[in-house]
Amino acid sequence: MESYEVNSETVALIPKDKDKTIVYETDNSFVVDSTPLKIMEESCEYFGSSFEGRVSGTLSLVGYTHKVPIIVEESRDLIFFPTLSPKNEECSWIAYNHIIKPDKFKDKTILELKNGKKILINTSTAIIDNQLYRSSRLKDVLKYRKKQEKDE
Repeated sequence: MESYEVNSETVALIPKDKDKTIVYETDNSFVVDSTPLKIMEESCEYFGSSFEGRVSGTLSLVGYTHKVPIIVEESRDLIFFPTLSPKNEECSWIAYNHIIKPDKFKDKTILELKNGKKILINTSTAIIDNQLYRSSRLKDVLKYRKKQEKDE
């Protein structure tokens, strides 16, 4: 598969080899000939913004500057978070809305998903917990701002 845009079915983008990504969807997984970061950049553009614009938006909403969760598409609550610095080739991107909970497995994490499946991520549970918190905070601030606009 040449290009891929994240959508409401996308659960995770995991780097496989150089310039290849394993895409996990709710009922499917496959390999795409692109890096996770490139997929995220193209997905942001597909939904009308730039990756840098989404990062800047998170900064203005919640003040995060490193390993920033981003809102890829607002109306569908497509919020993704990186497991490392996005520039790192080992960085995976996880869809916040698909995670029930992370479980520690040695120095890695098993993500329990809403569809009942599990994915092993090569990242510590502490990092995943922090990224889930940051994504939750981003979602809450966005929801609060939307509610304020409706009330005015």
